[in-house]
Amino acid sequence: MEHLPQDRPLWEIHIIRYPTTNAAGTLVFKLHHALGDGYSLMGALLSCLERADNPSLPFTLPSSQRPKSIFNTKAIIKRFPSILSSTLRSMLDFGWSIVKSSMIEDDITPIRSRADDVKLRQITISNVSFTMEHIKEVKTKLGVSINDVIAGLIFYGIRLYMLEVNQESRKANSTALVLLNTRSIKGYKSVKEMVSKNNSGAAWGNQFAFLHVTIPELNDPKFDNPLEFIWEAHKEISRKKNSLVTPLTGMLLNMVKAIRGPEAAARYVHSTLRNSSTTISNIIGPVEQMALVNHPVKGLYFMVVGPPESLTVTIMSYMGKLRIAFGAEKDFIDKQKMKCCVEKSLEMIIKASRKTLEKE
Repeated sequence: MEHLPQDRPLWEIHIIRYPTTNAAGTLVFKLHHALGDGYSLMGALLSCLERADNPSLPFTLPSSQRPKSIFNTKAIIKRFPSILSSTLRSMLDFGWSIVKSSMIEDDITPIRSRADDVKLRQITISNVSFTMEHIKEVKTKLGVSINDVIAGLIFYGIRLYMLEVNQESRKANSTALVLLNTRSIKGYKSVKEMVSKNNSGAAWGNQFAFLHVTIPELNDPKFDNPLEFIWEAHKEISRKKNSLVTPLTGMLLNMVKAIRGPEAAARYVHSTLRNSSTTISNIIGPVEQMALVNHPVKGLYFMVVGPPESLTVTIMSYMGKLRIAFGAEKDFIDKQKMKCCVEKSLEMIIKASRKTLEKE
């Protein structure tokens, strides 16, 4: 609830020397978003830490494959109709994104109160952990990406929660904002590299765009199968991520900032957040255990506080674990019920994926 003082650097570090069932103590970094986005701050954090098993070795991140680009003329001519179709869809999606950010609001639901007292709104922070092996199992069986599985299980968990609280919400219009890093680089860089003028591809700061992704309605019989949430997430996110929507959104924010100033850009982002139901943000953590001055770090997660939404969802991978955290409006969202619904979501998805494999 406390705002960071304007007369000193916009960060605080709190050391809580109180043992819990999970760890001997807790370290809290309270950082203003004006400092940078998750990529910048995670890069800075990794610059301060070292590997617990061998401090002389660098951290490694989970591997990911990128689609190979095809640049030969024959391929471009052959793909011209699909390129034209993709361009038209991109323009429509970009136009819809502007309209959605400016004028069209989501329905009021068990995850969206649309309360006006944003500055006074209290939130509760909770989290749930899953082993990456379960996520990879579903990924392999369905032939999608890890991010598709994560998005699908979150969407399904949210719908299960909404249904438990209010049966009428099964057909409510709800949108998630999926945040994307717009840097054309893979892996983290050190603070020195990010602030260098010769490293524009991984520059420090806020460089992100957002995708409007509709949370599937349980009112549609097709979505009685929980796997449909993953396939729908795969279809929607892949289509928009590989279109021009992401760079156009980033360009729009930069243009608004350049012409009308950072306050105008902040107002546009605020309006975009306010008109949606939730925001989903993902940061990749190292595979190895981290250590701070020889103190091993057992767990790690983050949360964005202060947005004009009742629910914020963040995802963090670390040491083979996936931790999903919820920033939920206090006295409006039942955090324990939300956790249970997301856990139930993964259980039902795993069960359904195994049944699908048996049928095949």
